[in-house]
Amino acid sequence: MALLAPLRALHALDFGVFLFWFFVVSATLLAAASFRGERKRAEYVCSRLAESRPEFTPRVALIVPVKGRDEGLKENLASLATLDYPNYALTVVARAAADIPPGVLPSGVRVVFAGSNGDDTGEKVQNLLAAVRSTRKPTDVLAFADSDGRAGPGWLRALVTPLEDLGVGASTGYRWYAPDPPSFWPLVRSVWNAAIAGGFGPGDNRFAWGGAMAIRKTTFDEARVTEFWEGSVSDDYGLTDAVKAAGLTVAFAPGAMVASTDRTTAAEFFSWARRQLTIARVHDPRLWWTALAAHMIYCGAMAAAVLAIANGRTAAEWALVVQLGLGMLKGANRATLAKAELPAFQSWFDRYGWVHSIWVPFVTWIWLVTLIGSAFGNTIEWRGNRYLLTRERAAKL
Repeated sequence: MALLAPLRALHALDFGVFLFWFFVVSATLLAAASFRGERKRAEYVCSRLAESRPEFTPRVALIVPVKGRDEGLKENLASLATLDYPNYALTVVARAAADIPPGVLPSGVRVVFAGSNGDDTGEKVQNLLAAVRSTRKPTDVLAFADSDGRAGPGWLRALVTPLEDLGVGASTGYRWYAPDPPSFWPLVRSVWNAAIAGGFGPGDNRFAWGGAMAIRKTTFDEARVTEFWEGSVSDDYGLTDAVKAAGLTVAFAPGAMVASTDRTTAAEFFSWARRQLTIARVHDPRLWWTALAAHMIYCGAMAAAVLAIANGRTAAEWALVVQLGLGMLKGANRATLAKAELPAFQSWFDRYGWVHSIWVPFVTWIWLVTLIGSAFGNTIEWRGNRYLLTRERAAKL
């Protein structure tokens, strides 16, 4: 009979209370661990931004693929044509002349038309390959930017500087969505995307982002990036895989952040988010599963706390405050660092930066929805093309 006592006690346990404490404790520990890393990231960003004007200025070929009209395209290309860098050449590449809207090209820019080689390599990657092949000698560094990002004058200097360390295979910035004037869904995308921006920091980073990415030309050749790009849709993960396979690291350059000012609708946002996360699930499943598990715990803790509060458990109120407070503080820190990284957009952060704190709990649920949505199917649509993704190759549909 004495042996049955523990079983009776376990049976008497309120399963709802167990679930509450499981989710709340797990979520609080996750949030605390994540927030603890913010201090190191802030120190890294501040130290990088405070660095004196670097003397390391290798010859750079800057490549920008264009596919139709992006909001602010003319201004974005102009920002890349007027960088504070002594020795670089800007190349705009497109599949055909029809892909470049009239009146958007800065004077003196070099234009390359890639055509189509008929294989399953993504159109953007095909364009990049054509631009790299056409690069004029001598070139020391290949840099890449996206047409929907606006760069500051020091962007290229910041992006190139980490490559002075021979252990660094590639350097990367990232984007911050700063829609102006904003509306609901563009701001949701900004907060959603900021969670990814918050993952970049000191040391070896998970991936290089194609919209602000640089690599030494010798590294590009020796790491066989071209081979990793062939049959791929993702220039980011293809280059990252090549660099990591060569035993090199990816360094984050805070001064190489870009701002994207375009806006989005609800349908466009969910389609875009699903594409981003599907690519991540195929190319970096460990990262995708980690994100899914974390957001299930965060959202489960919020739901458990609300239910417990409704049932009169006062301790749940404090648990909810702690959990939400840590997430909102982290969101505020991300916005503060981005404001320092993008000085030209300080007025935007002064007006709208608050959403990156207040909206974090709501957008956490949006993250869960988009992660679940990306769990099914390997087909994506990108710039008018449909692709079936696999870890090794893509198939154009």
